[in-house]
Amino acid sequence: MNQLKKFHAHSLKIGTDFTKDLITKLLEIPNINYAHKVFDSIPNPNLSLYNKLIQAHSSNGHYSQCFSLYSQLLHRCMLPSPHSFTLLFVACSKLSSCSHGQMVHAHFLKFGLDHDVYALTALVDMYSKMGLLRLARKVFDEMGGKDVPTWNSLISGYARSGDLVEALRCFMDMPSRNVISWTALISGYSQNGRYREALEMYLDMEREGKVRPNHVTIASVLPACANLGALEVGERIEAYARANGYFRNAYVCNAALEMYSRCGVVEKAMQLFDEIGGDRNLCSWNTMIMGLAVHGRCHGALELFNQMLRKGIAPDDVTFVGVILACTHGGMVEKGRELFNSMEQRFSIMPKLEHYGCIVDLLGRAGLVQEAYELIMAMPMKPDSVVWGALLGACSFHGNVEFAERAAEALFKLEPWNPGNYVILSNIYAKANKWGEVAKLRKFMKGSNTIKAAGHSFIEEGGRVHKFVVEDKYHPRSIEIFTVLDFVAAEMKFHGKNHYLDSIIDEIRFMESS
Repeated sequence: MNQLKKFHAHSLKIGTDFTKDLITKLLEIPNINYAHKVFDSIPNPNLSLYNKLIQAHSSNGHYSQCFSLYSQLLHRCMLPSPHSFTLLFVACSKLSSCSHGQMVHAHFLKFGLDHDVYALTALVDMYSKMGLLRLARKVFDEMGGKDVPTWNSLISGYARSGDLVEALRCFMDMPSRNVISWTALISGYSQNGRYREALEMYLDMEREGKVRPNHVTIASVLPACANLGALEVGERIEAYARANGYFRNAYVCNAALEMYSRCGVVEKAMQLFDEIGGDRNLCSWNTMIMGLAVHGRCHGALELFNQMLRKGIAPDDVTFVGVILACTHGGMVEKGRELFNSMEQRFSIMPKLEHYGCIVDLLGRAGLVQEAYELIMAMPMKPDSVVWGALLGACSFHGNVEFAERAAEALFKLEPWNPGNYVILSNIYAKANKWGEVAKLRKFMKGSNTIKAAGHSFIEEGGRVHKFVVEDKYHPRSIEIFTVLDFVAAEMKFHGKNHYLDSIIDEIRFMESS
C-alpha cells in the first residue's frame, strides 16, 4: 500500500497520468476508499472505471455507493453498458430492494439493452433472490438465447421459495445441466426438509455421471444423510470430498460433523472435530455439543461448552439449546436452570421458544410438572406446540392427568390435525383407569375423522434409502422381505427365552396378514 502511495505521489510530481492503473491496483488490494478518492480526482473517468468501482462497492456491501456512482454516470450523460446493469442487478439482489431493482430494470429497458443474455440472467437472478418469482418467470419466458446459468437462476429461486414442483419441472426441461443445476435442487430439497428426495437426486447425479459434485453439492447432501441416518452413503460422500480437497471448506467439514453426530457415531464425530482444530467455527462447536447431548454424553457436552468459553468463543442461542438439552438427558435440573438464567444475565441472549421448550422438558422429565406449567404461563411469548408437547409428554411419563388435560387442550387448538396428541391423552386416561374419558376421546376422534398416520422408517441398503410404511406391501420386494421376516420370527421363537419375543412375533404376523 505504501508503495502505491509513493507511486501515486511520483506520478503527480512528474505529471504522468497513471490513475487508471492505480485505481485498478487499489481495488485489487482492496482499498476502496482510497481508490474512490483517486477516482474523484479524475476529470473524465471512463465507463470501465465506473463499472470497476460499482463492482468493488457491491462486493463489500456499500450498495448506496453503487447507486450514487450510477447516478453520477447518468449525470455525465454517459451510456451504461449491459455490464453496468449486470452489476447493478447483482447489487439490488444483495440489497433485497424491490424498488431499486424495478427502477434499474426500467432504465435497462429504456436504454434498449434487453438483448444481452448475461444482463438478463442477472435480472432473473435478482427477482428470484427477492422471491419475486412471477417477475423472474416473466423475464425468463420473454428472453431468447437462454443459457444454463439462466435456467439455474430460476430453478434456485423456485427451490429457495419452497416451490420444488416447479423447480423440478424447470430442471427436467433444461436442454443441458451443470453441477449448479443439480446442486440447486439437492439444496432445495434438503433445506425444505425433503431429505429423501435430496439424497435420491444426488444419487441420480452420480449414476448419470455427466457432472461431478463440488463442495456446495457435498455441503447440501450431507445434511440429508444426517437426517435419514444414511451413514453408508455419507461415508462414501466424505471419502469423495476428502479425495477432492473439499475438506478445506468449513461448510463441508461441519456438514460431515453433523452427519456423524446425528447418525450416532459420536467417536468418529469427535475425531473429525479434533481434526478441524483451529479452523472450528461456532457451528462446529454447536454441532458437537448437540451431538454429545442427544446421544447421552451429557458431561462431555457441558465440558465442551466450558472449553469453548475458555477459548473466548461467545455462545449463541443454538449453543444453549444444546447445553440445556444435555442437562435434560442427564437429569441435571439445577445446572439446566443455571444455564437458562445465564443466557440473558451473562450473555445477553434472550431465550426463545426453543429454550423454553427445552427447560419445560427438563422440569417435566424430573417430575416437576407444576413448575413446568407455571413457567409456560409466565413465558413472554405465546407457547407453541413444541412447548405444550413437552409438558404433555412429561404428564404421560408421570401419569399427571390434571396438567395433561391443560396441555392437550392447548394442543388441540394449535394443531387439531395431529392425532398423536389425542392418542397420548387417551393413554394417560387409560393409565389412570379413566375408561369413560378414553371412550369419549376415541368417539370424538372417530367423529372428526382424526386418523393416526401410519408409522414409517427409512432403511439404507446398497447405497439407496428405502421407505417402509407400517403394513406396507407396495415395496417391489415385499414378498421376499416378509419371507425373511417369517424365517426370522420362526428362528426367534425356536431359540427365544425372552418373553418380549412373543410380542415381536405377533407384530410380524399381524403385518403379514394385513
